[in-house]
Amino acid sequence: MWLIPRNSDGCRGGRIALPALVREALVRWYVGTGSRADEDAGIMLVQQARVGERWIACDCLADGEAPPILTPAFLSEADTYYLRRLTSAKRPEHLMDCPFFREQATNRLSEVRTQDSPAEPPIGYFEVLRPAPEHLAQRPDTDTTDDRTRQGSIPRLARLLWRLQALSGLNYCPSLCEESPERSITREFQQLAFAAARVEIAPGIALGRAFWTHPQPLHSKRVYAALRALAPRWPRGHAPQAFLALYAQNVRGSTIEVADGDPVVLANRVQSPSIRGNRIKGPYLVLVVAGQYPEAQGYAALRGYAQPIFKGNRLVPVDSEFERLVLGELLTLRRDLDRAGWDLAIEKPLFDTLTPLGSCRPDFILEARDRRSGEMRRIIVEAMGTNDPDYLASKSVTHPRMAQIAPLALVHSEDLEGGRIREIARCILAI
Repeated sequence: MWLIPRNSDGCRGGRIALPALVREALVRWYVGTGSRADEDAGIMLVQQARVGERWIACDCLADGEAPPILTPAFLSEADTYYLRRLTSAKRPEHLMDCPFFREQATNRLSEVRTQDSPAEPPIGYFEVLRPAPEHLAQRPDTDTTDDRTRQGSIPRLARLLWRLQALSGLNYCPSLCEESPERSITREFQQLAFAAARVEIAPGIALGRAFWTHPQPLHSKRVYAALRALAPRWPRGHAPQAFLALYAQNVRGSTIEVADGDPVVLANRVQSPSIRGNRIKGPYLVLVVAGQYPEAQGYAALRGYAQPIFKGNRLVPVDSEFERLVLGELLTLRRDLDRAGWDLAIEKPLFDTLTPLGSCRPDFILEARDRRSGEMRRIIVEAMGTNDPDYLASKSVTHPRMAQIAPLALVHSEDLEGGRIREIARCILAI
């Protein structure tokens, strides 16, 4: 196999032969039978080929024939590089017994996130970018931050954002007597910043040292200046990176349309649970990661995850338009119960809870307390916003698990239209 100039047929000069050990590691990684070291070697080779504007020519055909071509590609959803076969009527095919005859074997290329995909707290430090190995086939010193093969259907950037929201309490609406009467987007972002100060981005480096909540530091290059200043002290085995949490009304492709300032353009498409079949309009809370990138000169804003939220002064995440409307009804119920002498708190769980029947993640958990007697009552509210058969089949599995946590209240679109959501919740709460 050879590295060849991009847009060439692989027959002319400029070919660089791959060492046998590298070729063998590449094949094992491609077909899905390789070790972690094989994966590192393959990713490193593909990364170098992409930066060097090279393709990879296969050697399965006879000498003198134009070789089949593989092109390096980057999959932002899985945060990894992979090989893509270059196929067309004018391109030669691999032999049927060639390892590259079929598409690359990896679950990460086909997994799709749904509302009910299992979600667990991210492992390791608050980081997304991972340094490439210094030498081909060299195993890194530690794999505690490698998250490319676990929870592949949910981007690590998403789970890091949820972790930050949970630490800052933004997924929790306390009772009215415990909540500040003055709510603002400034106070919400202050809570995020306070939480960032308690999280490490790498050993000995707090996230708060490389965390911003406004796009201006990115536009002025202050984010990159801070990264350059921190880079010499960054621990070995960890890649320098910075994060921004931004409020946006809209995201479009790789562009984040922030509420205050010029749009932020990333190197890759912004990811979001707002997908075909589940369109969720803004506002969004977007977590952006900036760092070094092979295609960039120096530092750049690389990727982002846009989490739909309830509204600007209450950054509670929502998973659908219907769920946003249901949360509005539950907040109104909180006022109703307050007048009746009950304190109501609302939690939007961000990670799965393990029950005797398996794990589940309710839409909302409501906890009510009688101010006179101190009695506590707890229920789960599930926002059933669609009649999609796959969605209903999934819920038929998770609802018995949720019932292990608390009594279950199911609300549907017709309940919203008929103004019955608060009545249903009160009935299950028996208030």
